[in-house]
Parts: sequence; structure tokens; C-alpha cells
Amino acid sequence: MSALARWCAQRRFVVLALWLLALFGLGGAVGVVGTTFTDSTDLPSSESSTAYDLLAQAGANPDDGEMTAGSVVWQTDGGSVTDPAVAAQVQDVLARIAAVPGVESVDSPYDAAGAAQVSSGGDIAYASLTLTEDADVEQITGLVDSLDGPSLEALTGGAAFAPVISAGGTAEIIGVLCALVILLLVFRSLWAALLPIITGVAGVGVSALVVLLGSNVVDLPSQTLAMGSLIGLGVGIDYALFIVNRHRKSLLAGVPLHGSIAQAVNTSGRAVVFAGATVMIALLGMTILDIGILTGMALGATVTVLLTVTAALTLLPALLGMLGTKVLSRRQRRALAAGEPVTESGSGVWGRWATAVQRRRSLLGVVAAALVVLLAAPVATMRLGSADDSSDPTDSVTHRYHQVMSDGFGDGFAAQLLLVAETPDDASRAAFTDLAGQLSSVDDVTAVSAAPLAAGQEIGVITVTPSSTAQAEETADLVTALRETVIPAAEAGTDLQVYVGGSTASGIDFSEAVTSKLPVYLGLIAVLGFVLLAIAFRSVLVPLVGAVTNLLSIAAGLGAITAIFQFGWGSELFGVGSAAPVEGFVSVMIVGIVFGLSMDYQVFLVSRMHEEWTHSRDTRRAVRVGMAETGRVIATAAAIMACVFASFGFAGGERIIAELGVGMGAAVLVDAFLVRMVLVPAVMHRLGARNWWYPRWAERITPRVSIEAAAPPAGPTATSDELFTVGAR
Repeated sequence: MSALARWCAQRRFVVLALWLLALFGLGGAVGVVGTTFTDSTDLPSSESSTAYDLLAQAGANPDDGEMTAGSVVWQTDGGSVTDPAVAAQVQDVLARIAAVPGVESVDSPYDAAGAAQVSSGGDIAYASLTLTEDADVEQITGLVDSLDGPSLEALTGGAAFAPVISAGGTAEIIGVLCALVILLLVFRSLWAALLPIITGVAGVGVSALVVLLGSNVVDLPSQTLAMGSLIGLGVGIDYALFIVNRHRKSLLAGVPLHGSIAQAVNTSGRAVVFAGATVMIALLGMTILDIGILTGMALGATVTVLLTVTAALTLLPALLGMLGTKVLSRRQRRALAAGEPVTESGSGVWGRWATAVQRRRSLLGVVAAALVVLLAAPVATMRLGSADDSSDPTDSVTHRYHQVMSDGFGDGFAAQLLLVAETPDDASRAAFTDLAGQLSSVDDVTAVSAAPLAAGQEIGVITVTPSSTAQAEETADLVTALRETVIPAAEAGTDLQVYVGGSTASGIDFSEAVTSKLPVYLGLIAVLGFVLLAIAFRSVLVPLVGAVTNLLSIAAGLGAITAIFQFGWGSELFGVGSAAPVEGFVSVMIVGIVFGLSMDYQVFLVSRMHEEWTHSRDTRRAVRVGMAETGRVIATAAAIMACVFASFGFAGGERIIAELGVGMGAAVLVDAFLVRMVLVPAVMHRLGARNWWYPRWAERITPRVSIEAAAPPAGPTATSDELFTVGAR
């Protein structure tokens, strides 16, 4: 590590040129190749995907990845949509929409088969559109807007007109500016404050271009870029911060420039590699869920973390070599030049806090644990699902579209279920017909539509419209009732096979798949965290405490998004509208990412404690010194990361990104200030020398990993049996 740092510092202009070449080269490649994102959930074993496969076999599946559906709805004020003047005006616009390139079909309520597309009150009607991927949606929206007048309102809606999730934009700038202010307050040096920002932005910029190119090779969802920016800026700035902080301390201790850079990378740089590796392992662990959209997002985020770590280990040493002692404040440079002792401001605060935790470890530990449990409590009622337009902000076009359609055709107009059936013989076709007749009497069903089966037809479709919205729990209950009770009764004694599909059913299947596999993923990362910390610190209890507290931090983050976005306690502050279920994959992403970030702080905190323990064999001193010397940088890092994450909560009203940002921001603050700075030290004080007990058999088989490249112990290493008899001094 030190050799790499010296090489980068000495050949700083070469390193800078290589990064600029990568940035411009990848940017040019993206300009030539373009991007191809996909939002397919890819649940091959789900019932809804089977239904889609049958529709594709019958040539009746409009949602095949190349086509998207949308609607145009209009409402009159005091008149009827069938009035000749209104009909003529709308039909003219619909004809012009049909002529727009990329519009495959327009099903008008004024056609013979469109009677059901006019509301019972006669004042609302809609046309169904089928568009290709390259259709000019803005042109269509402009044509629809031309219908608006004193007595007529027209709106677009549906998947084809869904807002596109962006990579943050203003939110990123706000987050970066907040981080810069915090760094300026801590370092009192503009260059020292800018270096973590430059390093983080460079890593995110290059990784974003790699992800854009990668979308042409690997299936990546459209949210990958925004999530990569969210994670990359947070961890990238923090990783650079740890190295810059260590470099400044070495300079203040009188270490020459290149030696200081090498020392910083060889100590904090090792911890950055370990921390980054844990984040990447946690992200890649999502592949066990076997859900395409999660796998794609995990791959994109892993690339981002890898490149931010690379920037911290290569670009940052080069920049440090260019700046020399400018990373110190003017006062520190003057004192250093005069040979006077120099100290970092603010370190005494954390020393006093570490002493307070040591003296009041039981009280403070209980208070911290109670607060974390209180913050995590809402997670017990978390419900996964997909928010629909009904929960969008009341002033949004999507919410108004839902309101008009709901007034005319019921709350479940956009939650239609497709019952796709295999009907291989006459008996199954008769059973299918009977099922269609029975469905209208099922609870929460407001309408049923089924085309008669022709002789020999082997695939039939029934459209069921619920009386509740797609995100409502009643709709999920209806899908369960159909699959477990109504359909099996209809299939009994025949070869009829019926599968419940449609976008609403797909969303429910996705949420259920995540819910069923989330405990497995939680268990996996808990074991992973224990093993990694055991290898790093050769201890049993330290990894156990780390694994349990990691889960507490994760629960706190999930509790925050449950309270804010599911209960609706402040969701409107983030511009995402009212209460709705928590997005399924958001919960998994928070579990994986927060685990990695919690491991980061645990590693930085305990590695300093372990270093002190190897020298003094005094547990209380080791815990106190570790807190005092890492508290300032951990608090700074957490504040920066929370600012970056929280800023994405206001990212243009995008619920998914807001949930990720708020959940991870809350988890980071809880983890740093309650868990790492109170709960973990309090528990370690109580455990005393037992913290460092490790079985002899495990000692023999465990590989040695040096995180902080600490100096060798001053005395002989205590055996596992001896540690159980040594009291905390």
C-alpha cells in the first residue's frame, strides 16, 4: 500500500492524466454507444410471470418490453363527453396522436368497441394507447394539453407517461455543498476540505459512465445511476476523508510529505480497502435473492464503490502530492514551520466524551439501546409494495390523472388483474366460463370482463378490476383469495390452469419474493459481518457485538422509512405525497448498504482500540483512546454521509430515491452517534479483557489480515485462557 501511495504521489501528473483520460474516454464512448436500461423485475418462478409467458404465446401481451401502455383521459365540466363538439375536438387530437411515430394503436371511446371507456355519468372518458420505446411522449403530451379549456380538462397517465427517475441533479449539488461546509469547519483549510469532494466526485463520475456503458451489456434498471450517485458520493467522500485526516496528523507530527502520504494510505488506506470490500460483498450478496432488478442495482452500486475506493487510493495521493502542506490550516503551517507543537481543534471534546462513557457505561448504554429500539420499532409493521399514483403529491399531474380516472371508473381502474388460463379441452373451457361468471361476487371485485372462448381455443383471459387501488392491502388480499381459494375451486376436477397476472400482481409477487428472502439475507450479512470482524480482530465477542449492532442500525433505517413513507409521518415534506407501502427493493438495498457502512465505522473505531490494546493490554484505556482518537473523524464522516443521503430525499419527488436517501441517512446517524459512540464502547467496557478472547483452534486456522498496519505488540500476546482471567484494569 505504501509503495502504491509513493508511486502515485511522485507521478502525480501521470495519475491525474490517467483519470482525466478515463473520464473523457468513457464519456466519448457513452456518446457513441448510448444506453439501454431495463426495469424488468425478472421473477421467473412467479405466477404473474407465467401469466405473461402465456399471453406472449397467444400473441396478446402488449407489455413485452418493447411496448408500453398509456392513457389519455378527459373530463367535461357540466356537459357530456359524447356531445358532438367535444367528440369532434377530441377525435381530431386522437387522430393526430395516432400519426405520431411510435404510436402503435389508439383505442378510442368513440369507436364501436369503446363504450366501456365512457363513465356512467357521461362526463369522463379515456383512450388507451400502445407506444413503442422510441415514441415521442412529449409530443403526445403537448397534443393532449391542447385540449384543455374552460369546460374540458385532458390528462395523460399510465406507464408510458411515468416520470423518468433522474440521477439527483440539484440534490447532488446540495449534498456536496453541505459536505464541503462540514469539512471546512473541521479542517479549517479549503484544500483539505476540497480533496474528499474532488475524490468522491471523480469516483462517482467515472463509475456513472461505466454503468451507462454497462447497461448495453448487463440488464440494469433505470434507478441504477441515481442509486450509484447516492452511495458513491457518501462513501467516496468519507473514504477520502479518513485518508486526508491521517495524512494531516502525520504532517503535524513532522513526517515528510511523501512519507506522510505513504503512511496515511498504509494505515487508513488499508481500512478503506477493508471497508469498501465489505460494502461490495454485501451488495453482491443480493444476488442470492435471484431478482433481476436487485441484481442489476447491486452490480451498478458495486462498480461505484470499487471505483471510489480506487480514487481514494490513487487519485487522492496524487492530489496530496501536488498540494504539499496546503492541506493544513495557515495557523498549523506557521506553527509547524516555527517548530511549535500543533494539535487538532475539537479532539478534546471526544476525549471527554470517551471518559464519560467509561464512567457511566451502564446508564448510557441502556439509554442508547432504548433509543435505537424505539427508532426501529416501526419496522415491525413494515409492508412492502409499490406506490401508485393515488399517493403522489396532490398538485402533481399523476395524482390528478388518478383522481379523474378514479371518479369515472373506480379506484381500481389501474389495478386490473389478468387471469390467464390454459384451456386444453372442452371441460376446462366450460370451467373457465363458470369462473368468469363467479368472479363478480368475490369481495373487492368491481368489474369482470372475459371474451368468449372459441372452439379449440387453448388460452383464455379474464380481466378483473378491483374496487381498491393497486397499493391497497385489500388488493393484495384479493390476489391471495383468487390464488388460494377461488381459482383452485374452479380448477378442481378439470385440466384448467389459471394464473393471476398483470402489473399489479407482478408488484405483489415481487414484494412477496423480497419479504420471503429478506430474513435469509439478514442472516447472511450478520454471519458475514461476524466472520470478517473475527478475521480482522481475532476476537469472538467484538465481532458478535458488531454483528448485533449492525442489525440494530439496519432496523433503525428501515424503521425511519416505515414511519415517514408508510405511516406518512412527514412524507409530504420530501415531495413524494401521502402514505404508501415501502418499495420492495428499497428495503433490501438499505439492508445491504447500511451493513457495509456500519462495518466501516466499526472497523475504524475498533481497529484503533485494538492497536492500543496490543500496546497497553489495558481494555479500558484501549476503548477510551480508540473513541477519543476516532470520534471526531467518525462523527464528521457520518454527518457528511447523512447530508449527502438526506439531500437525495428531496430529489424531485422521486419516492424510491427519497426512501433510500432518508433511510440510509437516518441509519448512518444512528449508527455513528448512538451505536458506535455510545452503545459499542459501553458494552466493550462491560466485557473488559474478554473482548479480545479468541480460541486457540480458531487462531491456528484464521488468516492474518492487517487493517491499520499497526506496530507489533509491545509484549507477548495473551492466550485465550489467560484473557478470561485478566480483569479490565
